[in-house]
Amino acid sequence: MESDLDREEIMTNAAIDTSNQTVELAPSYVIPIVLVGAAIPLLLVKVWLSALVGLFGSFLLIQTVMLRLRFTPTDLDIYRGETLIRRFPYQDWQNWEIFWSSVPILFYFREVKSIHFLPIIFDPKMLRICLEQRFPKA
Repeated sequence: MESDLDREEIMTNAAIDTSNQTVELAPSYVIPIVLVGAAIPLLLVKVWLSALVGLFGSFLLIQTVMLRLRFTPTDLDIYRGETLIRRFPYQDWQNWEIFWSSVPILFYFREVKSIHFLPIIFDPKMLRICLEQRFPKA
C-alpha cells in the first residue's frame, strides 16, 4: 500500500511531467458542503442568515459541478462544460495568492488591468502546483 506521502510525491512528479501540457483541476466540494451544512444550525439563530448562507453554498455547489479550470502552457482557462468562458494569459499576470493555505478558501490573482478572486472549488494542492510551475512567485 502507498502512504499519503508517496501519493503526494507521485502527484507532484506527475504535475512536473505535465508542466508543458494542459492540466484540468478536479472539483473540490468542501467549501460548498460546509456552507450548506452550516446553514442548518444557523436556522436556530437567524432564519434569514441561514437562508443566505445556504443559498450561497448551493450556488457554489452548482458552480463546482459546472466549472473547470484548465492550466495550459500559456493560459489559465475557465470552462463551463466544454465551452471556454474566459481565458487569462499568464503574460498578463502580476501576482497570485492562495489565502489561508492550511484551509484554502480563496484564490486571488492580479492581471495588468484587473484583480480576480475565486473560491477554492477545485483541488487546492494541484492548483498550487500548477501556479508554481506556470507563474512562479518572484
